[in-house]
Amino acid sequence: MAHAAETESRERPAQGGITTFRSLRHRNYRLLWIGSLFSSSGLWLQQVTLNWLTFSLTGSSFAVGMTNGARSIPLLLLGPIGGVMADRYDKKRLMLFTQLFQMVVTFLFAIVIVAGWVQIWHILVFSLVSGMAWALNMPVRQSTVPQMVPREDLMNAMALNSAGFNITRIIGPAIAGLMISTMGPGENFFIQSAAYLGVTVTVLQLTMPRTRSVMRDASVMANLKEGASYVWHHGTLRTQMALALVPVVVALPYISVLPDFNATILDGDEVTFGLMMGAPGLGAVVATLVLASLENVDRKGLLLLAAVFLLGISLILLSTSRSIWMALPLLTIVGATQMVYMTTNQTVVQLSTPEAYRGRVMGIYMLNQGMLPLGSLFAGGLADVFDASIALAIMGALVALLAMTFYARAGTIRNLVVT
Repeated sequence: MAHAAETESRERPAQGGITTFRSLRHRNYRLLWIGSLFSSSGLWLQQVTLNWLTFSLTGSSFAVGMTNGARSIPLLLLGPIGGVMADRYDKKRLMLFTQLFQMVVTFLFAIVIVAGWVQIWHILVFSLVSGMAWALNMPVRQSTVPQMVPREDLMNAMALNSAGFNITRIIGPAIAGLMISTMGPGENFFIQSAAYLGVTVTVLQLTMPRTRSVMRDASVMANLKEGASYVWHHGTLRTQMALALVPVVVALPYISVLPDFNATILDGDEVTFGLMMGAPGLGAVVATLVLASLENVDRKGLLLLAAVFLLGISLILLSTSRSIWMALPLLTIVGATQMVYMTTNQTVVQLSTPEAYRGRVMGIYMLNQGMLPLGSLFAGGLADVFDASIALAIMGALVALLAMTFYARAGTIRNLVVT
């Protein structure tokens, strides 16, 4: 059965000129991308506001960590279940349900804050429930992208997804802080609820085929085991999952070391810390727009390993920085290589997976989001035992070693050609 995106690409000739945004010519993907902007905007508004609200109530950094952990744990536990649901049920209905659920829960939480009833347990419950909705929604949304664009545009589509997310990552926290100071945290959550309504409106306009999966003839656990078995016995996918999960623990939590690095190594202040937090986002946006501008990259496996290796090298170089002006360009490169690695890996996973397994494979892939707290503990432990500079060097060396190991031993990835 031909996908709607493939039909559209045959009916409409390829457009000349700038190709950076070529995936947006496909109506379904355009709607999904606009909805993702609303969704990620709400996510960043929520994260900043929850952290601020938690600290203002408790004065405890540990409580802030608990809030973030409560939102991450469901991604680790329910991500694979969300993948099963994506393969088992109608994707459009699943997206509608999770977005409406988030909208209602966020609206009710805003009422609790405005009414002056909010306590720390409200925040933890809201974080946990929101994380559950994200865990079920993310594999569904990711697994729909290949249905909306032809294969030759998939990397462009994944790059535009990442670009949109990182644009809101740069702008969202600043807007959230301004809104907290001018309106208050409760009103902020009303705005977040409206953002989820915007996502719902875009999902309603999607035209997707409704299919009844034969997976429903088996139990959810049987479906889950089948998906895990498929990944384990597929050599290329098994390696890609390792490349998705391991750097999340050993390298990507470098962000959690930056406050220490800024204060103890660079002798910086709040301004320099803000610049350091923004630099990776800038690099990520630039990298994803460049990636989206490429017509196609056949040697995606080689690009993936090169990006992982350069991520490690840039972290090692960052560890040697002793001034903010040296650290900022290197952090920009860190953000750029990180996003090329993540976008390329996710694209290859999507292209390597048949549609019948795509939701479950993406559910396993999304475990990397739930492993971030574990990685933060690893990074923080290194910084406490040694110092922030040595921690960054160790993290960079480990991920560079990982890339070299896979280059030497995983020929299926090194020589992978996906078109």
